[in-house]
Amino acid sequence: MNDAMAFLTSLFHTSFLPIVAAMLAGGLIGLEREYRDKSAGFRTFIFIAAGSALFTLLSRYFGGSDISRIAANIVTGIGFLGAGAILREGPRIAGLTTAAIIWLTAGVGMAMGAGEYLLGGLVTLLALIVLWLFPSFERRIDRLREQRIYEISLQGGVESFDQIRVALESASLRLIRREYFKEGSGLLRCRWVVLGSVSAHEQFVKFLLDAPFVAQFRY
Repeated sequence: MNDAMAFLTSLFHTSFLPIVAAMLAGGLIGLEREYRDKSAGFRTFIFIAAGSALFTLLSRYFGGSDISRIAANIVTGIGFLGAGAILREGPRIAGLTTAAIIWLTAGVGMAMGAGEYLLGGLVTLLALIVLWLFPSFERRIDRLREQRIYEISLQGGVESFDQIRVALESASLRLIRREYFKEGSGLLRCRWVVLGSVSAHEQFVKFLLDAPFVAQFRY
């Protein structure tokens, strides 16, 4: 009986506890992603952390002389999973943060599987701090430097382009790229990619609303 209890206790500490710790860490990170309605959520991060911990544990038994061989492949394999979270939305690339967190969660799971509970716990705590606090700083920065794409249909010929350019300069907006198209209806259509603060963009939008030569616009 004592031998059985000793075996179960040893099994718990050496095999079961690392998996539980990894699932808890992955669950905490997953809760934040689930709350923000991201592509990878609560269960996904639990499985990523638990799977990484399990493979790290198994590398001790099946890794032979090089116990890092199986664990090293986790880093490569998790990259394919992270790539699935990256999507292109127009000119923007979405999902990079989620992909990076998937990679980090795998690292936390590996730390738990190796018995480094303090290290894994501290990294989880730091990740949660970054995920919860840093978005507010990002929003403030975005308000200072927001990129917009304006598609404008103009009347009045090429002279209208000069008035658009002057309006951009007076609003302190920086022109990144511009394209011109001639439409069959006689209107001139242009696409302007500009960078500036939110207040500067609103000033430019007000100019477009008041300008008589602007047939329509969108951004």
